Amino acid sequence: MKSANLARPNTTMAVPEVDKKMLGELEAMGFPRPRATRALHYSGNASLGAAIDWIVDHENDADIDEMPLVTVDISIGSPEPFYFTEGMKIKAQELRDRARKKKEEEEKKLEREREKERIQSGKQLIEAKRSLEENERKRNMEFRKAEKEEEKRARERIRWTLKQDKLERRVNLGLPPGQLEGEKHTPAVRIEQNPFPVRSVAKSERMRECLRSLRRNHKDDDARVRQAFHTLLIYVGNVARNPNEEKFRKIRLSNPLFLDRVGSLIGGIEFLELCGFETTEGGEFLYLPDNKVDMATLNSAASELKSALTNPFFGLL
Repeated sequence: MKSANLARPNTTMAVPEVDKKMLGELEAMGFPRPRATRALHYSGNASLGAAIDWIVDHENDADIDEMPLVTVDISIGSPEPFYFTEGMKIKAQELRDRARKKKEEEEKKLEREREKERIQSGKQLIEAKRSLEENERKRNMEFRKAEKEEEKRARERIRWTLKQDKLERRVNLGLPPGQLEGEKHTPAVRIEQNPFPVRSVAKSERMRECLRSLRRNHKDDDARVRQAFHTLLIYVGNVARNPNEEKFRKIRLSNPLFLDRVGSLIGGIEFLELCGFETTEGGEFLYLPDNKVDMATLNSAASELKSALTNPFFGLL
């Protein structure tokens, strides 16, 4: 009887191997080592951008700051060779053909859905523009109406002033005032509230305008703009969650990832300055002093960024 020399399977749990250089870059941005390791592992060590995108998509995961563990198989296999039969090869080819056909069908279906979304987005954009034009027309009508009313009141005041001057001249000449006597008292002039009050520009509005400017200046590269918004949201969120951690309040301006995602875009650094960040002497860092951390400002900044990411027409109208 022929005996089989089969080894019993043996496995263990270990921290997965990740790219150490990219791990160091993520830690320099302020991400904890477990979160950075998890992002690099699950994004396949593809790139820093892929890792950060993974963090954005999974920042609410309960285990995002736990060090990932993977199963390592250290079993010794059988020395006996394994042969593929002709039938197995045919079956494998059939499976590959079916998988390729299924993938092609899914891609066609996805393309049709994308086309429907493009058509729907176009309709929404047209409707939004129409609504904007209608609102602008109504505002112009209200403005013209207010101008006419103000002109009417001005003419009434001039007529009353002329009558008072005429009355004074008749009195000075010793003539009877006549029917103008009853007009000696200053008529009450109705003062209406200005329908177009001048509003002070709040910081949140300045933030919104800064993001709109960034979008308009890079309107031909929507993916890069959304990437910048995502990155700014990460910086703001890190400070809001860890206001006492200096590493989250300090950004190296020469960091290649920061330059690519935020620093090189018009409006990126300005938005961080509106959040309270200041350029240090020598221009090496953007720094937010702990005594200038304003949670209301940070929450407002996060709200504006989320609105910019979710509104498909942000900065386009």
